Amino acid sequence: MAKKDKKSEAKKAKAAEKAKKNLAKAESKSKKVAKKLGEEEEDEDIDEILAQFAKEQELFEEVHINVCERPTKRLNPSLVSNPLQGKRELILFGGESNDGSISHFYNDLYTYTIDNDTWRKYISKNSPLPRSSHAMCSHPSGIILMFGGEFSSPKQSTFYHYGDTWILDADSKEWTKIDQKRGPSARSGHRLAVWKNYIMMHGGFRDLGNMSTYLNDLWLFDITTYKWVQVEFPPAHSIPETRSGHSFLPCAEGAIVYGGYCKVKAKKGLQKGKVLTDCWLLKMKADPKAVRFERKRKQGFNPSARVGCSLVYHKNRGIMFGGVFDYEESEEQLESDFFNSLFSYHIETNRWYNLTLKPQRQKKRERTKEKTRDEDLEELLNSILAKANLKDDDDNDTDNSQIEKLKQLEEQEEREDKIEYPIMNQLPHKRFNATLCVVDDTLYIYGGIFERGEQEFNLDSLYAIDLGKLDGVKVLWEDLTELDKEVVNSDDEDEDDDDEDDDEEEETDTKLEAEEEEEEEEEEEEEEEEEDEDEIPDPRPWLPHPKAFESLRAFYIRTGPQFLEWSISSHREARGKYLKKAAFDLCEERFWERREQVAIEEDRLEDLGGVGDIIEKDTSKTTKRR
Repeated sequence: MAKKDKKSEAKKAKAAEKAKKNLAKAESKSKKVAKKLGEEEEDEDIDEILAQFAKEQELFEEVHINVCERPTKRLNPSLVSNPLQGKRELILFGGESNDGSISHFYNDLYTYTIDNDTWRKYISKNSPLPRSSHAMCSHPSGIILMFGGEFSSPKQSTFYHYGDTWILDADSKEWTKIDQKRGPSARSGHRLAVWKNYIMMHGGFRDLGNMSTYLNDLWLFDITTYKWVQVEFPPAHSIPETRSGHSFLPCAEGAIVYGGYCKVKAKKGLQKGKVLTDCWLLKMKADPKAVRFERKRKQGFNPSARVGCSLVYHKNRGIMFGGVFDYEESEEQLESDFFNSLFSYHIETNRWYNLTLKPQRQKKRERTKEKTRDEDLEELLNSILAKANLKDDDDNDTDNSQIEKLKQLEEQEEREDKIEYPIMNQLPHKRFNATLCVVDDTLYIYGGIFERGEQEFNLDSLYAIDLGKLDGVKVLWEDLTELDKEVVNSDDEDEDDDDEDDDEEEETDTKLEAEEEEEEEEEEEEEEEEEDEDEIPDPRPWLPHPKAFESLRAFYIRTGPQFLEWSISSHREARGKYLKKAAFDLCEERFWERREQVAIEEDRLEDLGGVGDIIEKDTSKTTKRR
C-alpha cells in the first residue's frame, strides 16, 4: 500500500508541476498577444480601445478632395448626374486605358460642378477596386448604385468580372459595400434604371475565355432594404433574348429595353455577333412576381442597326448618339460603319425622331418687361384660384413660384455662356461607346472609341448640347491629335498598297462605289419618308401648343392660365401652390412632348429665308398695325 501511495503522490506532483508550466505558458502567450494589440501588462480603458478602432475606421473611410483640370483619358467609365435637388453635377467613376499592349484600370472618382466649371477628384481607401464597363444609376433618394464591371491583367492574359454591389453617397461621396450571398452573378455590359423604390438591372455578359455567355436575367435592388431580388417569369411568358450593351430606359410603367448585342453559335464551334433592334416594355409592379415584359411593334422611322449607343433619359424620351455597325464579318475580316447621328425616342408614342443642329441665335431680353409679365401671370393665376375658392392663405409669396425657378435656370445658363468655350455647328466625330448623361436640359457626351482597320482610338473629349435649342455643340475639351496623325500615316500606307495591287484595288473601288450609290439611294428614300411624315401625331391636341422659337418660360407665361384650369379639373382635392406646380409640370411635359414638331416648323421658317434675332414679344400690350 505504501508503494501505491508513493506512486499516486508522485503522479499528483508531476500533474501539478505540468499544470503550473501550462499556466505560465498561457500567461506568457497572453502577454505577447497583448503587446501585438498595443496593450500594456495592465488592461487599458475599453473606451480608449474603441476610440482607437473608430479612428482607424475613420481614416479608412476618409475622402480626400483635390481640384483638378479634368479626368485623364479613359474608355468605358460610368457617368451619372447627381440626384440631389439643385445639385448640377456630373459624377464619373472608373474606366480603362490601353496603349496597344498594356491596359490600365482606374478606380478614381471625379465630379464636375457645372455652375462654377470645376472638376474635383475624390480619393478614398474604401473605394471599389479598379474596373471598366460597370453600371451606375442615380436614385432620387440621394444614393448612386454601382454593380459589376471587368478587370484584366496589364497584358490582358487574364480576365475578371466583378459581381459586387456598392452604394455611393451623392453628398459626401463616401462608398459603402453591400454584402449579399444570393445576388446577381458577375458581369459586364449590363444596364441599370430606376422605378420608384427599385433599381432595376438587366442583361450583360461574362467572358469565359474560349467563349462569351450573354444574359437576360432581371434583378431588382430595393433601396429600402438594400437587397437584390431576382424576377422569375412564367415558363410561357416571352422575354427579350440575351444581350449586352443595350438601352434600358426608365419610364412611368417601368423601363424600355432596346437593341444591344449578343453572340450566337456559328459553324465549327465559333460564335458570330448579332446586332439587336427589337424593343420591349418592362411593366413593373410592387410585387416582383407580377412583373411582365411586352414586345413593342416598330412604327414610323427607325434608326439603322447599330451597337454602342445606349439611350439616356430626358423628359419622357430617350436621347441616343453615335454607334457602330459591323458587316462583312468573317474569321479574317470585319468592316464597320461608324455614326455620329443624334436621335430622340418618345416613350409614350413609341416613335423615333432625328435631331439636327440649328444656327446659334442671340436672344434680346428686356428685364423690366419680363418682370411685369411674370407679375401679371402670377396675379392671373391667383385670381383663377380665388374664383374657385382654392387659393392658399400664404399664396402671395411668389419667390417659390415656378416662374422664379425658370428665371434662376436662365440666369444659370447666362453664367455658363460667360465661360467661353468653342461652339461647333456639326455633331462630334463619329464614335461608339461614348458615355452620355443629361443634367437639366443639357446632354453631355464623354469620350468614345473610333476604329480604322485594326487600330483603335480612344477619343478624349467632352461636349455639351442644349436639347431645347440644339444650336450647336459646346466643346469643353477635344483632343483628336492622335487620330489626325494616324490619318496621315494611313494615307501613306494606302499609296504603297496602290503601287503593289492596282488591279485588285480598282475592283474593290468599283464595288465600294456601287455600295455607296445604293446607300445614297436608301438615304434619299429615308429622307422622302421623313418629308412625308412632317406632321407628328399629337396625342393630346386639346392642350396648348408651343410656338416656333418659343422658350419654356415664354410658353408658360402665355398658356399658364389654361394649364391651371386643366390642373383644377384633374386634381379635385388639391389647392393653391400644389395646383400651380401641377400646372407648370403639365406645361413642361407638353413643351417637350411637341418639341420635335416645333423643330420641324422652325426648320421651315429657316428654309423660307432665315429668321433674325429672336425677341420675346410682350403679349400683355396690344399695338396698332400700320
